[in-house]
Amino acid sequence: MFRKLAAECFGTFWLVFGGCGSAVLAAAFPELGIGFAGVALAFGLTVLTMAFAVGHISGGHFNPAVTLGLWAGGRFPAKDVIGYIIAQVVGGIIAAGVLYVVASGKAGFDAAASGFASNGFGEHSPGGLLNAFGDCHRNCADLRLPAGYSRRNG
Repeated sequence: MFRKLAAECFGTFWLVFGGCGSAVLAAAFPELGIGFAGVALAFGLTVLTMAFAVGHISGGHFNPAVTLGLWAGGRFPAKDVIGYIIAQVVGGIIAAGVLYVVASGKAGFDAAASGFASNGFGEHSPGGLLNAFGDCHRNCADLRLPAGYSRRNG
């Protein structure tokens, strides 16, 4: 069990360090050209690398929501859920701490002013994306769609 928890801790560390690190350290510099697409690519590549590196050991959850979803779906034993979540949270906290130390060395970095470890609300809220998804999702019951795409026909 220790190997599984260590794999989850390291995988979550890598996800937070690579994904959030790209957002904190590189997304603010237009001359680097990373932008939102680069941050999304960094998150995707960190998950990919950890899935290949340690996914065979722990299953490659790297996120408490994934662990809870697998448990709720009956695909993960309840006795392992708490250990996995603790390992993932510890990995994320360690990565955030390392990122804070690294970013603090950058001239002009202010954790509060830069929005370090914060979600965007207001004009940057994820609610806009959720609303767009909801609008599209309602159209999935359209009878003109192929049978596999419609709840009524599928």
